[in-house]
Amino acid sequence: MQALFSPPFAVVLAGTVLALHVGVILFNLFGLVAVPLGAWRGWRFVRVTWWRVLHLLSLAVVAAQAVAGRACILTLWQAALEDRTGQTPETEPLIQHWVEQVIFWPLPGWVFLVLYIAVLVYAAALWWLVPPRRSRA
Repeated sequence: MQALFSPPFAVVLAGTVLALHVGVILFNLFGLVAVPLGAWRGWRFVRVTWWRVLHLLSLAVVAAQAVAGRACILTLWQAALEDRTGQTPETEPLIQHWVEQVIFWPLPGWVFLVLYIAVLVYAAALWWLVPPRRSRA
């Protein structure tokens, strides 16, 4: 088990967690834009129930973590793995540095709390304004 978290492998795992984190962020942002735009343009996928539930749940998890005063679990995992790598901001790969600059903003926690709750309220309003269609059995 120790070898699993050795510095070389921890670098790969940290990068994987960062990529997953970026994917979740892009999924959440995509849904916030695609649902109203798709409703206007008549895109059927924005009314798919399982997709909308997954999107709302993802946003709810983010907001719940903020309400609980906790950092995102992906952020915590990445930080723990990066601690094992011995990398510093000066030695990390350039692309990783830039991605982290885009997704980790140096703002007080209360700003994120307000932002995440507002986004969750917006997504819930979209559920009402652009309701998912029930699948036909």
